[in-house]
Amino acid sequence: MTPGYTKGPSTSDWVVRSRQPGSIERIEAWFGGHGYDPHRHDTYSIGRTLAGVQSFHYKGSLRHGVPGNTLILHPDEVHDGMAGTDAGFRYRMAYIDPALIQNVLGGQPLPFIAGGLSNDPRLYRASEVFVQAVEHPLEALEEQDALYDLAIALRDVAGKPRGRKRLDYRCAERARSFILEHLHSGITLEMLEHVTGRERWSLSRDFRALYGTSPYRFVTLRRLDCFRGLILDGLTLVDAALAAGFHDQSHMTRHFTRCFGVPPWRWLERLNQAR
Repeated sequence: MTPGYTKGPSTSDWVVRSRQPGSIERIEAWFGGHGYDPHRHDTYSIGRTLAGVQSFHYKGSLRHGVPGNTLILHPDEVHDGMAGTDAGFRYRMAYIDPALIQNVLGGQPLPFIAGGLSNDPRLYRASEVFVQAVEHPLEALEEQDALYDLAIALRDVAGKPRGRKRLDYRCAERARSFILEHLHSGITLEMLEHVTGRERWSLSRDFRALYGTSPYRFVTLRRLDCFRGLILDGLTLVDAALAAGFHDQSHMTRHFTRCFGVPPWRWLERLNQAR
């Protein structure tokens, strides 16, 4: 077992990532003070505070996660992270691709949980699979069942959005698939319009409502996913940045920090602290 799995409060912050390959990234971490600068990523962040007070700015207010409630940060919403007391905080988080939620909801607008925190027992139960210890691998059927339960809980707790026009899920999914297949190409809205047959601005609106972010941000985040995999495999920052499709290292670093709240070297350093 990796030492980081059982690590407690110390003078060094640490982050442990699940080593299980798959579509859902899971982490456990401890921070003694400041954790992350304001940032945003295009996944749901579903988490649980294990010890201490997990404070974060979200939607214009300072929130405080404590053991017993569930954190649900909506895709592409700006947030930060810090200890709410001098004792530090420990937490687990799972990052859920909105497309996995759409596989269940089938084209409904993504559910939004106000405030980023919930005491609703439905969400607490539905998130348990994803916030168990990161050394516990998720079986394929276990993950699929849990995704269904989570999607339904998110929908039921959030309630039905008002005033939303009908969304073209099929065209938006076609655009998403095209982006994934041509990630290292210079993708434009005109290309997506041609591939899907959907007027570009309507397509862009639907894409945001269904997947929680814009087509351009989706491209950037997938390139950052590629970059992270490359540096974990041992590539240098500059070589990984170029291989992932960024113009240069500084271009990548700007996007990385906006997405993860820390520069890439600091992200790697925290992972190494847990070993």
